[in-house]
Amino acid sequence: MPINLAIEASTVRVVDEDGSQIGVLPLQEAVARAEKKGLDLVMMAAKADPPVCRIMDYGKYKYEQSKKANLAKKRQHVMQIKEVKVGANTDSHDLEVKLKQVRKFLGQGNKVKVSLRFRGREMAHTNRGADQLKFIAAQVEDLGKPEKMPNLEGRQMIMVLAPQKK
Repeated sequence: MPINLAIEASTVRVVDEDGSQIGVLPLQEAVARAEKKGLDLVMMAAKADPPVCRIMDYGKYKYEQSKKANLAKKRQHVMQIKEVKVGANTDSHDLEVKLKQVRKFLGQGNKVKVSLRFRGREMAHTNRGADQLKFIAAQVEDLGKPEKMPNLEGRQMIMVLAPQKK
C-alpha cells in the first residue's frame, strides 16, 4: 500500500479519517492536508479512476491489521489425526478405556485412526478384528462417523473416524 508521496497518481479521490468524502484533489494538496492533521495519505483502491486515498494513521492501521490476523490465527482449529491401537483379542474393560480416548479425541474435533494389528495366528480370524472396529464405530456414532471403513492392509486393519459436524 503506497503512502504519502510514494503514490504515483497526479490526482486522487480523498476520503477523510471519519469516512466523509473530500473530493478529487491534486496529490500534493492531499498530502499537505494529511500532514496538517499529523496523519498519512494511504492509497486504498489503486484500480479506481482516480485512485481512492484515505487520510489515516498508517502505523495504527498496520498494528490493528496485525492484531486481527493474530486473533484469527488463534481462533482457528487445526484438525489432527490421533491414533488409538487395539488388538483383536482386547478385553471389554481395556476396550472401554480405548473408547474413552476415542471419545475425547473426537470431542476435541480431531480425526481418530483406530488401528488393529494381527499377530501370529490371529490372521486366521480377521473377522474378529473387523467386528471389534465396527463395535467401536457403533459406540461413538454420536460423536463421529467412519470416514474410512475397516480394511486390511497387510497385518493391520485400519479405520478412520471423523468428528460430526455441528
